[in-house]
Amino acid sequence: MILDIVTYPDPRLKQPCEPVAEVTDEIRRLAADMLETMYNAPGVGLAAPQVGRNIRMLVMDPAGKDEKRQPRVLINPVLELCGEDVVSELEGCLSVPLNYRADVTRKSRVLLRATDLEGNSVEEELEGFPAIVMQHEADHLDGVLFIDRISRLRRTLYDSKVKKWLKRKNAV
Repeated sequence: MILDIVTYPDPRLKQPCEPVAEVTDEIRRLAADMLETMYNAPGVGLAAPQVGRNIRMLVMDPAGKDEKRQPRVLINPVLELCGEDVVSELEGCLSVPLNYRADVTRKSRVLLRATDLEGNSVEEELEGFPAIVMQHEADHLDGVLFIDRISRLRRTLYDSKVKKWLKRKNAV
């Protein structure tokens, strides 16, 4: 089932998420719905708060357009940032309206610890694009959007565009 995606400035996106206590059938169903929603959007990642659920779970698929799908579901992810700073060029987000994109500084590698849908521990190192996607989605679980990581000037300009867009949208 395709879920509604929560968009900025919805306050739910700013809330830190609660850990998932147990992998249940409800969690598995939510994960399947999140993957369907992400692919439909289309996107490469989606965190639970983006569909209105305040839990520490995300889905992602960093595969390129011509590659076979590589869906991942990660529960209670913990990241250790390593490597050098890299610029994630024109980063965007399904929860950030107006297709806004900006360059964001991220780390080139992350060490990931999480749980999968079978309740197994996952430990791995991600590099390059998968590491950037993981950082972006994990930020959502802490109530951080990529627009929180851009300069104050760019953020102010973006916020004014959103306010104008919301006024027009609500006037209809």
